[in-house]
Amino acid sequence: MDTTGITTTATENKLHFLDYWRVIRIRKAVIITVFLLVVLTTTFITYFLPKTYSSTVRIKVEKDKSDISGLFDRQNQTTYDPFFIQDQFEVIQSKVVLYNVISNLNLNVKWAKKYKMDTPLTTQRTFKILQKLIDVRQFRNTSIIEIKAFSDEPEEAAQIANEIANVYKKVRLDLQNEAFTKGLQKYQEKLDEQNRVVQKLQAEVDKLRNELDISDFYTDGNVPAQTLEPETTRKINLERINAITTYSQFKTMLDQFLAITNRMELARAISAAFSTDQELTELVMKADAGEQELVRLLHSKTEEHPDVQRAKSTLQKVNQQIEEKVRGIISGLQIRVNSCKAQVDKLTAELEEAKRLDNEKKEKARPYFEKKRELENQMRIRDAIQLKIVTEDIEKELPKTTIVQVISQAEPELKAVRPNFKVNIALGVFVGLMVGIMLAFFIEYLDTSVKTIDDVERALQAPVLGVIPTNVGLMLEEGPDSPHAEAYRVLRTNLLFSRKNPDLNTLTVVSGGAAEGKSTTVFNLAVIFAQNGQRVLLVDSDLRRPSLHKFLKVSNSIGLTNYLLRQNTLEEVIQTTPVPTLDFLPSGKLPSSSMGILNSPRMREFIKEVAQRYDFVFFDSPPIMGVSDASVLASMVDMVVLVVQYRKYPQLMTVRAKQMVEKVGGNLLGVVLNNINISQDSYYYYYSGYYYDYYYSHRDKDESEDKSKPSEDENKKDSTKEKLELKQKF
Repeated sequence: MDTTGITTTATENKLHFLDYWRVIRIRKAVIITVFLLVVLTTTFITYFLPKTYSSTVRIKVEKDKSDISGLFDRQNQTTYDPFFIQDQFEVIQSKVVLYNVISNLNLNVKWAKKYKMDTPLTTQRTFKILQKLIDVRQFRNTSIIEIKAFSDEPEEAAQIANEIANVYKKVRLDLQNEAFTKGLQKYQEKLDEQNRVVQKLQAEVDKLRNELDISDFYTDGNVPAQTLEPETTRKINLERINAITTYSQFKTMLDQFLAITNRMELARAISAAFSTDQELTELVMKADAGEQELVRLLHSKTEEHPDVQRAKSTLQKVNQQIEEKVRGIISGLQIRVNSCKAQVDKLTAELEEAKRLDNEKKEKARPYFEKKRELENQMRIRDAIQLKIVTEDIEKELPKTTIVQVISQAEPELKAVRPNFKVNIALGVFVGLMVGIMLAFFIEYLDTSVKTIDDVERALQAPVLGVIPTNVGLMLEEGPDSPHAEAYRVLRTNLLFSRKNPDLNTLTVVSGGAAEGKSTTVFNLAVIFAQNGQRVLLVDSDLRRPSLHKFLKVSNSIGLTNYLLRQNTLEEVIQTTPVPTLDFLPSGKLPSSSMGILNSPRMREFIKEVAQRYDFVFFDSPPIMGVSDASVLASMVDMVVLVVQYRKYPQLMTVRAKQMVEKVGGNLLGVVLNNINISQDSYYYYYSGYYYDYYYSHRDKDESEDKSKPSEDENKKDSTKEKLELKQKF
C-alpha cells in the first residue's frame, strides 16, 4: 500500500567500486585480524624452517648421433622434436638413473645415519626421497637441461647433481650401444636367412632355364618382352598403320573426285591434285583458251562462218583428250586404292599371326621369368640388409660424446635457497590480505541485514526519510545546536513533506525487533518539533517496557494506563518538560489484567482528543513483531514511521514488520535508518557528513573563543539542571 504518494520501483543496481571499498572499510577489523594472523604465522614458520642448499649442473643433450657423419648420413641432419627434452626429463628422474646414483653415492647408508636410523634405507625409499630433492627443467628454450639438487649440506647437493649428470650420460651411451648390438645381431640373422632364400631360388631359375630351353639372348631382360616376337609384332603393326593411312588418303581422294559431275571441274581438280601431270594441265589450259576464242568469234560472226566452225572443231578435240586423260587417271587411282586395301589386309593377317606366336612364347617362358623376378627381388633385399649391416657396424664404432655434454659442473653454494625469508613474507602479506578481503566479503554476503538505503528501498518499496548516526544522545541534553540535531531536522522536514493531508498530526514509531532505537528516535523527533515552536505531546505507549520517563527523569507511577482505566483525568497525567511547547505522558503501571487496554474505545477517544489539543502527538510503541500493541497503535494513528537499525536484523524481518503495518491499515510514511557510523561508512557522508564537518569546524572555533568565560558555562549548566526538573502541567 502506497502511503506517501511516492512511487518507487525496484531497480537492479550494479555494484560500483565504492561499494567494494565500503565493505572493506566496514570489515577492516576482520581483514586486519586475518592479515596479521597469516603474516605472523608465515614469519614464525619461516624463521624456524631448516635451511636448504641447492646446486645446479647444466648438460647439453642431443638426439642419438655420432660426432661425425656416417657413410650415408647427410651431416647428421636431425629435425626438431619438441617432445625430446620432455622425454629426457623423465629419463633423468627414472629409476634407471637414480638407482645407480643411489648405489654410487651409498645414499642408503648416509641418509639412514642422517635420519638416525639403525638399518640402511631401502633403495625404493631412498628413491622416493631423492625424487623430491631434485628439480629438472629446460634452460631458456635451449637444448640445455638444468639438474638442480637440494640438501641441507651444500657439498652433498653438488655431489648429487654431478653424479646424476654422469650417470645419465653413461646410461644414454650404454643404451645406444646395446641398441646397436641387438640391432646388428638381428640384421645378421636376417642376412643368413636371406642368403638361404637366394640360393634356393637361384637353383630353381637354373633348372627352369634348362627345361624350357631359354637361351641367354632371351634372358637378357627380366620380362618376356625382351624376345624377338614382341619386336616383330610391333614392326608389323607399324607397317599396318602406315598402310591404313595411305589407303585412307587415296580412298578419300577417289571418293571426292567421283562426287564431281562436271568434267571440266573434275579435270581442274585432278590437275590441282596431281600438279606433276603437265599434259592434263596443258589440255585444260587449251580448252579454256579455245572457249575464249569461240566466244570472241561469236560476237562478230555467225555460227556458219568457217572460223567459228574451225574453233568449235578444235575445242571438241581438246575436250575429248581431257575426257580420256581423266578416265585414265581415275582408273589408275582406283587401282591404287585396291592395292592399298590388299596391303592392309595382308599386314593385318601377319599381325595376328605374330601376336599368336608372341603369346605362345610368353606363356611358355612365364614360369622362368616369374621365378627370375622373385630371385632378383630377394637379391635386392639381401644386398640392402648387407649394406645396412656394414653401415650400422661403422656407425657403432664412431664416437658419440656429443649426445650428452656437461656444460657447467655443480658447485657447493654458500647461501641457502630455502627458506626464502623475503619471498615467504611477501607471499604471507599477499595471501593474508587476499584471505582477509575474501573473508570480509564472505561475511558481508552472509549478512542479510539492511546495509544501505538502496537495500531499504529495494526490499521495502518505501522511501528513507532520515539517516540517524551512531552515538546519538538526547536532544534535551545536547541542545538544538548539536550536530546530531540536524539529522532529526532532516527527518522532520521529510515527514512534513510526506504527509498527504496537513491535518494528519498523530504519529507512532515502530520497529521489527527490540533495541532498534525507536524510543530515542521518537523522543528526539518530538523535541525537534517542539523546538520549532509547535505544540507537541509525547506519549509513552510502550506499556510493557516503558523508557521515555527515564529520558526525562520523571516518575512513571501514573500515566496513560491510569487515564484509560478512568483512574485519573487527562490533566492529571500529562506533565510538562523543559521545552515549553513539549508535554509528556508516561505509560503508567500496567495491571496484569489489562494487557489489551490499548485496543479499546477509550484509547481511540484519547487519540482524537489529544489530536485536537496539540499540533503533533508522538506515540512510542513496543516491537511490532512481538507485541500486538504496536499493530493496534499503527491502525489508530494517522502516520507510522518504521525504524530500522543498521546491520542488526535480517531484511526479511524488516519486510515482515512493514507488511504487518500495512495489514492493519497503517499509513506508513517511510523508514528511518538508525545507528549509522558515518566515520566508517562513507556511503552515508552525503546524508549527514557535510553538516557535521561544517558544524564542528565552526563549533571548535567558537569554543576556542569562549574558553575565557568559564563562569557563563557554569551558569548555563545550572540552568539546564533546573530545566530538567519536571512537574505536572495541570
